Amino acid sequence: MQVDYAFITEPTAQQAESVLALYRVQGWWGPSTDRDRDLAAAIIRGSHCFVIAGAQGRLVGMGRAISDGVSDAYIQDVVVDPAFRGRGIGGRIVGDLVDRLRHDGIGWIGLGAEAGTHDFYRRAGFAEIPGCTVMLKKAP
Repeated sequence: MQVDYAFITEPTAQQAESVLALYRVQGWWGPSTDRDRDLAAAIIRGSHCFVIAGAQGRLVGMGRAISDGVSDAYIQDVVVDPAFRGRGIGGRIVGDLVDRLRHDGIGWIGLGAEAGTHDFYRRAGFAEIPGCTVMLKKAP
């Protein structure tokens, strides 16, 4: 199976819709609104880098990094369509993000690994930071 990978900065309407579908399949996007496509496009544009994976005429994976562009970056929103998991797509997405960040001079790359994903990220070269806990400011 041929998988094509690309960094995007200005998504087409179809790419924004496909990104939304991946967010939803992962359970990261709430009920639909009229602004969803615009929000997804803004997330892509606002990321330091955003990579997509396409196969069989559709988007099957994505990931992004946010950064100050100088020293630190965080990889987030890595997802592969469940029907395409186990084929190395997620590993390639993470690898492409890391390569791009390193190329851009970013020395510190972190991420928050969800339950069940720790081994995946360990295989990609990440390790737990002793004494650190990922924390989130809850919405009011």
